[in-house]
Amino acid sequence: MTGEAVRRWRPGFPLDAARTLLPLRRGPADPAYRTTGDGAIWRASRTPAGVGTLRVLARPADGEVEARAWGPGADWLLERLPALLGAEDEPAGLVLPPGPLREARRRAAGLRLGRTGLVLESLVPAILEQKVTTDEAYRSWRTLLRDFGTPAPGPAEGMRVAPSAREWALVPSWEWHRAGVDPKRSATVQRAVRLAPRLEEASALGHDAAFARLTAVPGIGLWTAAETLQRSNGDPDAVSVGDYHLPNLVGWALAGRPRSDDAQMLALLEPYRPHRHRLCRLLLATASHAPRYGPRLTPNDHRGR
Repeated sequence: MTGEAVRRWRPGFPLDAARTLLPLRRGPADPAYRTTGDGAIWRASRTPAGVGTLRVLARPADGEVEARAWGPGADWLLERLPALLGAEDEPAGLVLPPGPLREARRRAAGLRLGRTGLVLESLVPAILEQKVTTDEAYRSWRTLLRDFGTPAPGPAEGMRVAPSAREWALVPSWEWHRAGVDPKRSATVQRAVRLAPRLEEASALGHDAAFARLTAVPGIGLWTAAETLQRSNGDPDAVSVGDYHLPNLVGWALAGRPRSDDAQMLALLEPYRPHRHRLCRLLLATASHAPRYGPRLTPNDHRGR
């Protein structure tokens, strides 16, 4: 499939497409993700059928989603459009007490947990985000896609599809360095892409098995696995343990505590298992953030070392 393909779909549930797809964006200038003034969301992906570009436009007035796709992966992307937009999600499984949490869910009624079905697509940028500021990671992602990605098919000029596993494996060490990626993270990417077929299988596994599959790779811990499976699998229970900000957000929203650690966060989230990540998404979308104390995390520039 190389021309334009079209699919129209009615979700049958409240859908905020922008909020649902936002976790797939790696910064405001992500070469693989774009929003346009007409409200459309564009994504460039590498699918099992080949590269593809997907344009999603939700029409709240008539409850319809119009999707257009280009490239060899167009049919694959359109077939999985409902899953991408949360049709396989089950938000009613999260039981909330009356009060602020239930009101937060009401305000974010259109927020769904979508699943891309593509593990490597989310795993590589999650590795790049380990132990650095988001701005650093986003800059590295942009640089690597610009230099080693594939031009996105269709009319999305300037968009790029992430490299294939083989193409990631061939990125020279000095190019990782130039993109601001330290040897530890680049080595983790290299290990992961060599195991790409096995890791991609995690998209069809349950929560525990998928985590076990990803964390068996040295350098991939709970945080990286969670950030990946939230997107590839739409996992409602994948908590980003080890996150710099999340414990404070959860502690503030659920206990009025300005500062919390991972253990305290997990204790507060335990009653909401197996929807702990879903609750975190609600809090991120609707809750006030904990007070800030002290300086922010200082960026590291690995390019000059």
